[in-house]
Order: sequence, then C-alpha cells, then structure tokens
Amino acid sequence: MFNWIGTLAVGLTLVIVSDIAVAQDIDGVVEHPMIERYPGQVIAWQHVENYQPYKVATGPVTGYRAIGDWIETEGRVTRTFYKYLGEDKSYSEIYKNYLDALQSENFDIIGEGMSADRKGVAIGSGQWLEVTLRANPIAKPGEVSTLLSGTSSSGGAGVIVAKKERAAGTAYVVVYVEQHSKNYIGTLIDIVEVEAAKTGLVAIDAEAIGSDIDEYGRVVLDGIVFEFDKATLMSESTPALEAIVTYLKANPDKLFYIVGHTDSKGTYSYNIKLSADRALAVADALINRYGIASKRLEPHGVGPLAPAFSNKSDSGRDSNRRVEMVEK
Repeated sequence: MFNWIGTLAVGLTLVIVSDIAVAQDIDGVVEHPMIERYPGQVIAWQHVENYQPYKVATGPVTGYRAIGDWIETEGRVTRTFYKYLGEDKSYSEIYKNYLDALQSENFDIIGEGMSADRKGVAIGSGQWLEVTLRANPIAKPGEVSTLLSGTSSSGGAGVIVAKKERAAGTAYVVVYVEQHSKNYIGTLIDIVEVEAAKTGLVAIDAEAIGSDIDEYGRVVLDGIVFEFDKATLMSESTPALEAIVTYLKANPDKLFYIVGHTDSKGTYSYNIKLSADRALAVADALINRYGIASKRLEPHGVGPLAPAFSNKSDSGRDSNRRVEMVEK
C-alpha cells in the first residue's frame, strides 16, 4: 500500500466547505489495497468484475476514435471513482502525487500525460480519454459519468498507465484525473489483476503467498479443493498445501488465522458450519500431515459474511467459496 510522503492519513470522512457539510464514501465499497487514495478524496462510485477483458491504451490517438498502441488483457477489474471537493488543490497536484507513489512502489510507467486544455491527441487529452472509455465502457451508472461531462469551469486532465510484475501475477493500474470544475476534481482508478486462468485452479506458490501477505495481510489459498458440500480435502490440494508449508517454515515467527468462506446459497447456519469445518480441515492437514505447530494456526469459519464478489453470478459464487490465511 502506498504511503503518501509528507501527508497525514485520513479516515473516510472529510469536512468540505463548512463545518456542517460532510462527504463520505458511498455505502458498500471497499478500497483496493494496492493503491491508497489521495488524502481528502472520497469514493463516489465503484464497480468490480471478477473476470473481464480490459484494453490498456499506451499510445496517443492516431485517428478518429482510434489509438494505435494497446495491451489487450483480462482478469479481475476494480474500477473506483474518487472525488475531491474544494478549491485548495489542483488536478495536477493530485496527478503528481499518484505518479510519485506508483514510481516509489516500483511500477513501470508505460504511459503518462497531462493536458491543461484537454485538446490534442496525446495521452491525457480529452480525445484520448474518450477513446479509452469507449474501449472500456462504464457498465454501472453513477457519479463516474462526470469524467465525460464538462462544466463551464472544467480544467485540465491527466492519465497515468502503470504496470507491475508481482509474484501473484501482472497488475495494470490506470489513473485518470480531471478538473471537473473549480471545486471538484474527479479521479478514476482502474486496477486490472491479470489471471492465468479464469477458473482460478492454478495452485498458489510460496512466493505468491508471501507477496500477498506483505501487501494485503491475507492470501486466498488457491488450489485448495474440497469434495462437493463437504470439508474433505481432495488430493488435488497437495501442491497448494506444500506451498503453504514452504512459506510457513520460511517464516517461523508468523501466526495466522485460517478462515473459511462460502457463497450465500443454502442456510446461514449450514454455511457457517461448512466454512468452519473446511478451515479446520486445512489447519489439521498442515499440523498433522506436515508438522506445523498448532499454536500458529487458528481456524474459523465466517460462511457468507465476507464475500469477495457478488453472489449473483456463477463466477462470483465460485470466488466466494474459498479459504484464506490471515496474518495475526
């Protein structure tokens, strides 16, 4: 997570124009841990897709509604729109902070640009923004629509396109910043976490476990497989278990919760018990089969209480049925 140099951490609320008006994050949003917001911003819109295509534009506009250089990718896409209310900051200041933060976290900057008047064809211009958002349309209505609706006091805009190779896979970050009006700065941050396989059946390795623990404080134990509606580990889980053991033995002082999750199908009591039994099965396997000290692992089940995605789709439910290792 980024730490802003020379700033203080802020919570989810901000006094705006007076001591009465207060802006807050909209309900039901969770900030992506990969990138920390600019102090004073609030989340006004968010849309998360477990798996979808995304076109990352890396070059200027080359023709009518056309960009010549694209990276076509797919994976988990998290789109979060922030607003900053007030006249004490400029879009260029917020842009520069995000650029510095990405560079300090060893992201490769593969495209960047600002346009004070939004004219021209370069990255960050109004044309560029229009083409990229046509290629990656906003599928959920909300305040993010301000990106393409100027006002009489609209100012400049800027875009940063960044890439990072992580143990858990490639990640792309696209930051759009625009001066919507003299007292409103909008920022859309798109994060694309490239997945090797849509099914998520690739077993996690020790390096990826360490990367996610360091970055998020938790890791989804991909490759752990149970019999249908049971807490019986299948033989396909062995590579994942061995990777977990490798990580635990390399980090002997770390303690963890093993947390089971389910989708929302079935009764609450059934899912709570199933998730707890599955967490216990993983902990028991690590302790009894591989000799990990029992005091290092504390199993719990939370059933459907902490979904990673909506339970309305098959892919969402599939992702919600998981076991995580959470650092104490």
